[in-house]
Amino acid sequence: MWRATILTIFPDMFPGPLATSLAGKARARGLWALDCIDLRDHAPDRHRMVDDTPAGGGPGMVMKPDVVARAVDAVGADARPRLLMSPRGVALTQARVRALAQGQGAVIVCGRFEGVDQRVIDGRRLEEVSIGDFVVSGGEIAALALIDACVRLLPGVMGREESAHEESFSDGLLEYPQYTRPQLWEDRPIPPVLTCGDHARIAAWRQVEAERLTRDRRPDLWAARQARLTGAKKGPPKA
Repeated sequence: MWRATILTIFPDMFPGPLATSLAGKARARGLWALDCIDLRDHAPDRHRMVDDTPAGGGPGMVMKPDVVARAVDAVGADARPRLLMSPRGVALTQARVRALAQGQGAVIVCGRFEGVDQRVIDGRRLEEVSIGDFVVSGGEIAALALIDACVRLLPGVMGREESAHEESFSDGLLEYPQYTRPQLWEDRPIPPVLTCGDHARIAAWRQVEAERLTRDRRPDLWAARQARLTGAKKGPPKA
């Protein structure tokens, strides 16, 4: 079973939205599991302190390495990756989500304050992961997003498995525009090609639209895709 273990100072934030919709139904059916570990339970002092002032001075507080290490060690040894949700981490991509979903799950440390002592990041080999170039109050919101992205790809969670292959980022492209009834809304019709019944024409239209949207809105994705296609055409280097 795919299992997510969360290390946080706010365990009440979980399961949160993961208790509803696809993720909640899948959890109720036993398709995945969620554990929460309160980092404060691993603090050695009676005040359950998890943070201290930054070495060298500066604003804010830093999460203590001994506390985080005890919590990580309490999880035990297994094959799941140890992740730290951090704005300076490697950007989370659909490819990484897919790889995580195909594994046994993840142990996720939710950073707070100014961050986590670098020594425990190094010492426990925590992989820093970011959900975008912005900062939120803590890693819990990022962890919720990561878990939801993984759970929806687990076998049996989505109603139609092929949906995961046609959405944004599945082929390095943004998803094509979607339409539904009524046929005419505020003088705006559904594109005629979508009601023609010719599946080949519909597929071709969707491909063109996906490429157009990606080129216009995400030139970074478009450039990366073009580079991959160019490399594939060239083939492997000659010996």
